[in-house]
Amino acid sequence: MLQSIRDNSKGIIAKTIVGLIALTFVLWGAESLISLGSKEKPAAEVNGEDIAVIDLQRGVELQRRQLLMQMGPDADPTQLDDNLMGRQVLESLIEQTLLIQSAKRQGLFLSEQMLDQLIVSTPEFQVDGKFDRNQFEMVLRNAGLTPLMYRELLRKEALTNQERAAFILSSFSTPDEVERVVRLDQQKRDLAWVRLPLLQLLNETSVTESEIRDLYEQRAADLQTSEQVVLDYVVLDKNDFVDPSQVSDDEVRAIYEQMLVDFVSEEERSVSHILIEVTDERDELAALAKAQELSLELEAGADFAELAVQNSDDPGSADQGGAMGYLAREALADEFADALFAMTEVGQVSEPVQTEFGFHLIRLDGLRQAEQPTFAESAYDLRLEIAERNAELDYVEKMERLADLSFSAADLIVPAEELELDIERSEPISRDGGPGELGRNSRVVEAAFSDDLLRERLNSLPIELDRERTVVVRVQEHLPSRQITFEEARDELELELITAKATQQLEQQASEWLIALQGGEALAQLSEDYSWVEVSDADRGDSRVPAEIRQRAFAMLDDQAPAFELMQLRDGNFAIIRLDAVHQSDVELSADEMAVMMSLLGATKGQLEYQNRVEGLRNSATIQRN
Repeated sequence: MLQSIRDNSKGIIAKTIVGLIALTFVLWGAESLISLGSKEKPAAEVNGEDIAVIDLQRGVELQRRQLLMQMGPDADPTQLDDNLMGRQVLESLIEQTLLIQSAKRQGLFLSEQMLDQLIVSTPEFQVDGKFDRNQFEMVLRNAGLTPLMYRELLRKEALTNQERAAFILSSFSTPDEVERVVRLDQQKRDLAWVRLPLLQLLNETSVTESEIRDLYEQRAADLQTSEQVVLDYVVLDKNDFVDPSQVSDDEVRAIYEQMLVDFVSEEERSVSHILIEVTDERDELAALAKAQELSLELEAGADFAELAVQNSDDPGSADQGGAMGYLAREALADEFADALFAMTEVGQVSEPVQTEFGFHLIRLDGLRQAEQPTFAESAYDLRLEIAERNAELDYVEKMERLADLSFSAADLIVPAEELELDIERSEPISRDGGPGELGRNSRVVEAAFSDDLLRERLNSLPIELDRERTVVVRVQEHLPSRQITFEEARDELELELITAKATQQLEQQASEWLIALQGGEALAQLSEDYSWVEVSDADRGDSRVPAEIRQRAFAMLDDQAPAFELMQLRDGNFAIIRLDAVHQSDVELSADEMAVMMSLLGATKGQLEYQNRVEGLRNSATIQRN
């Protein structure tokens, strides 16, 4: 039930719990009332209204919980970036606060009765079609919410949705607008382009030392290194405790005997099949007819393998005459498995069986029972399994010891010596991260620049790098921000100057060519090294044309042809585009199609207007992030 809610629900519970809004709503409750009396600095202020730190923390925790649910049972919490989540949640809280303020200014409200009705009508809270209090509390408990919290979440969402709905539902489009949009969407164009590369000019361009130094003098105040730290650290690795040689034969024998008690011999069947897919060119009826035709050929004595090679749409088995080898039931689609395991005789062929892949003719080629593994076959894996289980216990024990030692020690020497760990040293790491695994780990970076490590020079708490490794770090050297020397900046500044000068030269050349082409000259007259790439009947999604050129070509005015435009590409090169012709298509929409298109276009316009409204609220608001 809960998994279904998480994955597929489209109702209110999904919007308020799983959706981004629920992740960022302020969770008003008893703790929030208590926090009002505290002197804690708020996370942000929006038009004078505080966003409490506790609300930000709750939002981050709720988002963390939802992300871990989406990641599944093997989720690794260390992969989540708390800093990134904190920034995202704070920005969403700011936007949510602005929307609530806007709704209140407009006098929007939601009665308690309306809230009650929304809750009792939510399918996820119902059993046998009726609201069930126990179901309601269970769903909220699994989402980390109390009924009061959820009620306030629902109130805020419904309140802000009133304004959003007003924009979307009041916006409309006319038939003329729909026809114009459809015509533009279905329009095709004949076009050509020539790419003018920058690389050759880059190789030919040079700058003087004085030009580089002049640019350095202009930029000197801004050329600063990032504040950095060099870390000493020790890593506790669970794999270091895995020692199969310490596992006795008696332990292995005991596990093996238990494995035999639990062993269930599973039947496997050797199978061949012929697959007839359902495609755009072949619907279900045609695919079934083809499968039935092959079935009749088999009954008449045709060779199964030959028919599979000639007709099967399964590329993995067709070349092998349809053979798939020995398979267990769970490896097959339900319908396929049911048909195969219902057969009683080797060589038997099924009637056409439909699965999500199409229609199958299935032949049973053989049967076998999985045999119990011998002790010799199992001993190595069982010994390793026991060693890994023991290592897990040792690892947890050593983690606790590492935490105690690193907390009480004045450096990393004592923890390293007692736990037989090597003290390693990192490359310099800035607040934005750095090279190596430590520099890419947000928790390590956050700890490294904390007051405890940066100013007090303490050891960090143990930080999990992943499920098998834990690190304790210590600031070995603090590198404050400083001005970059000319020698350090020289190569980068030289490349910048060369690129700017070459780009200017290329743009000037391309502009001269554009004027010449507009004057009627042919490209071949301008240069023998370049030629047009021409495409006819290109539509807005035509993969034959690079996306940025295609987008610009469809933005060109089509009042006369040929038309020319110059553009700089994202990679720094330039391109001249030639528009040769525009082909309009006739628009013929039925009444139903027109109604649907008017509704969709109107809703899209309303959504854009609402987004502009939200952006306007942000631009006009007084926002202070702490």
